[in-house]
Amino acid sequence: MTLLPRIALALSIAAAALPSTAADLKVMTFNVRTMTGKDGPNGWDKRRDLFADTIRQLHPDVIGTQELYKQQGDDTVERLPEYTWFGRDRFGAHGDEHMGIFYRKDSLKVIESGDFWLSDTPDKVASITWGNIFPRMVNWALFERTSDHKRFYLLDTHFPYRDQDEDARSRSAREIAAWIAKLPANVPVILTGDFNTGPDSETHKSLTASLKDAWNTAPKQDGPAETFHDFTGKATKRIDWILYRGVEATSVKTVTSSKDGRYPSDHFPVQADFNF
Repeated sequence: MTLLPRIALALSIAAAALPSTAADLKVMTFNVRTMTGKDGPNGWDKRRDLFADTIRQLHPDVIGTQELYKQQGDDTVERLPEYTWFGRDRFGAHGDEHMGIFYRKDSLKVIESGDFWLSDTPDKVASITWGNIFPRMVNWALFERTSDHKRFYLLDTHFPYRDQDEDARSRSAREIAAWIAKLPANVPVILTGDFNTGPDSETHKSLTASLKDAWNTAPKQDGPAETFHDFTGKATKRIDWILYRGVEATSVKTVTSSKDGRYPSDHFPVQADFNF
């Protein structure tokens, strides 16, 4: 065998021995920013193409969104036909903010789905307790990957935002943790959301007693930890998290892309890559 074929053979063997860098599952959390706010140059009609482009560049398998109005969801899948989305709004219909879950139709299918409210009566649609001024809820689904039939749960939520809502956020965290504890232990769970509080909070402590925080545990982090930037591009708070159990986080990225000084939302989206 001549020298060149020997080199080629050695390189091919070395390449085959390297572990695959492709993630089994790409998960994004993305606060859309409601289309009803008085955002002027940052209104939805000015950024809906950029919003879709941001998703297209990262190409996540599944996305938990917050503050989503039906028109925003429909605009997005019109631009990204490989995705679809589902979920009721926080009043149980489709006229207000949704915790809409988007997923790639070519790689995932929904086995079952549902929702519950963060209150003393979680099964009561639009129920409000704990001092909340709006209903708060969780949208969820059991997904199956079409390539190998592996399953996982995805939960998506949006906690109250006021300083005085810390007790409501803590109660919400405990309710979600209790709900997750009843799921089959052998099925992975991923929780996405805008939690409107930092990782030093009781809310985070309650959830990470049984879940891991992808930002803290993934061996590779990219971008700033902070996510809320109010359309300035300068984030000040890490309030958007991806928490999980039963899978391995391989990398996490805060997405700071913009175009002509405009951002797709007032939050940076976060994407985590997982291996089963």
